[in-house]
Amino acid sequence: MTDRTTDRTKLVALWIPALVWMAVIFWVSSLPGSEIPGGYATPGHFIAYSVLGGLLALPLLRMTGRDRAIALALLAASIYGITDEFHQAFVPMRTPDVADWGVDTLGAFLGAAAVAWAALALSRARERRSRQ
Repeated sequence: MTDRTTDRTKLVALWIPALVWMAVIFWVSSLPGSEIPGGYATPGHFIAYSVLGGLLALPLLRMTGRDRAIALALLAASIYGITDEFHQAFVPMRTPDVADWGVDTLGAFLGAAAVAWAALALSRARERRSRQ
């Protein structure tokens, strides 16, 4: 296998966790409202989309620069949040909510930014070690 094929395979593998997490979000959104514990909706949205933003940032950081990776992860997660809210219109005892989408988008931004910051810190630490 060539280095180029290996790099491509690694990049494809980095997308899998984000796609799996999106499926988890879809599954939870499919639960009727009565099956969701009360009071956890807003924190749940924030946490779920923070994770999604971070998972989307991982492959994007390999493909482009830090700021663009954060922006693209935010855009993708935010659009997915819109589709998630639309999906909830068809689930018993669930309703779409613009405020939930806002929380999704904020969580996605913070998750993507945190992963980008961690990647930068790790890169700088490796650089310092290689100079020693």
